[in-house]
This record gives sequence, C-alpha cells and structure tokens, in this order.
Amino acid sequence: MRSDEVAALWEENAETWTRLVRAGHDRYRDVLNTPAFLALLPPVTGLVGLDIGCGEGANTRAVAGLGARMTGIDIAPTFVRHAREAEAAAPLGIAYEVADAAALPFADGAFDFATAFMSLMDVPDQQGALAEARRVLRPGGFLQFSILHPCFVPPRHRNVRDEAGRVVALEIGGYFEEIDGDIETWIFSTVPPEERASLSPFRVPRFHRPLSRWVEMVAAAGFTIDAMGEPRATEEEAAAEPVVADTRVAPIFLHVRCRKAG
Repeated sequence: MRSDEVAALWEENAETWTRLVRAGHDRYRDVLNTPAFLALLPPVTGLVGLDIGCGEGANTRAVAGLGARMTGIDIAPTFVRHAREAEAAAPLGIAYEVADAAALPFADGAFDFATAFMSLMDVPDQQGALAEARRVLRPGGFLQFSILHPCFVPPRHRNVRDEAGRVVALEIGGYFEEIDGDIETWIFSTVPPEERASLSPFRVPRFHRPLSRWVEMVAAAGFTIDAMGEPRATEEEAAAEPVVADTRVAPIFLHVRCRKAG
C-alpha cells in the first residue's frame, strides 16, 4: 500500500476519530497507554521535540506540558487542522505540519528527541520512517514510540473469557505474517449502541511485523535500544475501567525508547 493511500484512509477517519477521542472513548489511551508512555519518557524540559503521527494533538500537548518545545506532524490534514485549533484555543507553542513520517521536512539534527504514539505501526515504510527519525535527531537524541504489541496483537487474535466474562487468556495466530496494508474495520467499544448505529467504522490499514523484525529495523536505522515497556493495568484501574482489564493477562501495547549514537 502506498503512502498516499494510507493518507486517504486516515483522512476519512480523522473527523469521527477526533470527536470520539475528545469525548473520552479511547479508554486504553487515556487510562493506560499514554500515562505509561509519559512515565517511561526521560525528562524533556527545555528540549526540542517532534511528535510523529500526532493525530488531533492530545499526546503532543501532553509532552509539551512536560516542558518540551514541540512540533507535530501527521499525514491527514484534518487531524492537523484540529490540532492547530486546539493550539489556538490554549497555546503551548506547538507547531503542526502535514507531512509523511518517511519523508520529514526538517533538517538533519533539528530535534533533541522524537515521539511516535501508536503511529509507526500504521506507516507503510516503517524502515524509512525510523531512518528519517534518526536523521532529524541530534547526536545522542532519542526516539520513543508505542505500537500494538506484535506478540499479542497479531493479525488474528481474540480474548478468551470465563463464564463470568472475565478475560483469562488470549488466542493468537498469524504472528509471523508480515501484513502490508490489510484494512481492519472497527470503532471504539465504549461508543453507545445508539451512536454507533449512525457511524461508519474506522478503516485502518495494518502493517504487522513480528517483534524480531521491529528490532532489526530499529538496529538497521542506526539506533540502540535504551528501554522497553509493556503497560499493564493495575487491579484498581481494571476494576474502575473494565475495558483495560485484558492487559492484566497479556500486554496490548509495546513501548520502545531508542537512541542515536553521540
């Protein structure tokens, strides 16, 4: 699948996606994934950062709130428009641009660090995106990214539940298949049925790679891995937000922090 085809799909998703996440329907993100990502992030106060695949800007704003001077890029113009509107309403000094992760419009060494919240898994040229991220980092800079966990969210997977409906195991398949643009259709599970009936499901291109391939790509781009994380809901979080309880059985997300030499 070409980059322009991916851009068209995300542009179709962007309006509804923005409305639903801002209404609080991405519970995995808000309760678990973003807080864990920020906890893994090194101090960024005073640093210049790039958010790759910024979407409507919520995570970019979260990093800016830690004291970084941020730029966000996304391939979908509607996402960038919404992000710019949020910046205009409550300025944090963030600049947003429409751009492809595999062809960043920035000079070599322009940033101290880069983030990519759940975006690199949706990029057709993942090796190129990692190489571009390294190029725009200064020596010693780091990239921290999150993706669907390739081991536990492969192309075929489902939760196995007990008689009470609790997740007790995962059934997985197709782990070793490298998927290049298969389109998955879904919508956030917390959207009420009456609202769901009026919405078209998201159409999301899938670019699955096994874990070993991700490590190979990170190394081939010239990075060394500093840290990894596999967010797991606490008992309290799972009780308060049952939708994230399955992460106590196996992780859904993988966080990686890697560094450019220097």
